Amino acid sequence: MPNGVEVVELARVWRGPVMESVHHGVVVVADTGGTLRHAWGSAGWVNTPRSALKPFQAIALVESGAADALGLTDEHIALACASHHAQPFQVALLGDWLGRLGMTEDSLICGPAVPRGAEDIAAAYAHGGPRRVFNNCSGKHCGFLSMAKHMGGGHDYANPDHPAQRLYRDVLSEFTGLDADSLPHGGDGCGLPAIGVPMSAMAKAAARFGVGQAVSERRRAAVRRVANAMAAYPDHIAAKDSPTARMIRYTDGNVLLKGGAEGYLLACVRDRGLGIAIKVADGDASGRAKMGVLARILGRVHALPTEEAELLIAAVEPALTDSNGREIGRVEVVVQRPQPTKPTKASLGFWMSEVPGAGVLELFEDRR
Repeated sequence: MPNGVEVVELARVWRGPVMESVHHGVVVVADTGGTLRHAWGSAGWVNTPRSALKPFQAIALVESGAADALGLTDEHIALACASHHAQPFQVALLGDWLGRLGMTEDSLICGPAVPRGAEDIAAAYAHGGPRRVFNNCSGKHCGFLSMAKHMGGGHDYANPDHPAQRLYRDVLSEFTGLDADSLPHGGDGCGLPAIGVPMSAMAKAAARFGVGQAVSERRRAAVRRVANAMAAYPDHIAAKDSPTARMIRYTDGNVLLKGGAEGYLLACVRDRGLGIAIKVADGDASGRAKMGVLARILGRVHALPTEEAELLIAAVEPALTDSNGREIGRVEVVVQRPQPTKPTKASLGFWMSEVPGAGVLELFEDRR
């Protein structure tokens, strides 16, 4: 890996007796204070969580007062966190949301797309083809559009200086302990900014999200509402009975998770105050490996009994099949032993000295 980032082997893909592919990456586990509990690879790797940041954007939606002003339900809040598949129930909910705004989907900045499922794709083309509400990020965009209407600043909510974007960055700064305005950023596929964050900081942010840790009561209440919405409506976050929904249901909402593009996955274990950040280094366009890796890590950190964690791997990493549905291969989750760490209060020096490749963190100022 470039820039001194160290990765470890996370998963192997087998086709019969032949090992066909290997996925490498990084896994970081931290608590709410930022103490590094485990690191597989370089915890300081700065990359873009992309859609894994949507729950933090949803916090801004609730905290701003926009959600209450529109009478949004927890279903809407869950959809704001979603990378949805544009299934009919999700599209209907988006239509309801836009109706509350008194706007059409043309007001959304995300581009037109088609649903994920074959039947839904066929139905979409039978009724006009790609639409903005089919974009997997349209729930997030409805959230930002809601903030734009409520807070003012115009409808160009992609502008980094828009009040909605500034509030979101303030939320992210508090949860990561870093100045989000100083973090590197590029553009996301949906037209909004994509911020680069060290994985260690994202693991800490996830832990804080899981327990609702924030300075103000208003923000704490917003976090609780977002987390509870994700737990109550897991099908909204991706699709009905998706691996994400299965894992949330399997743990009765104790584990909340949100994937991002290019092999990113963020999760929290609410009753243990732990956050987990996973990045598959090759981008994992197929979407495999990261969910099984999370299940294995839940067993390693004793968030689940080992036997349950291994059963969960099978639920979220099903066998590979051919076009006739016959089993032809499998994903084997392989996670190396975690590096030894000290239960020390996290600091910039700690991240840099204890974790290989974490020197990239010297670019940022810790805002705790």
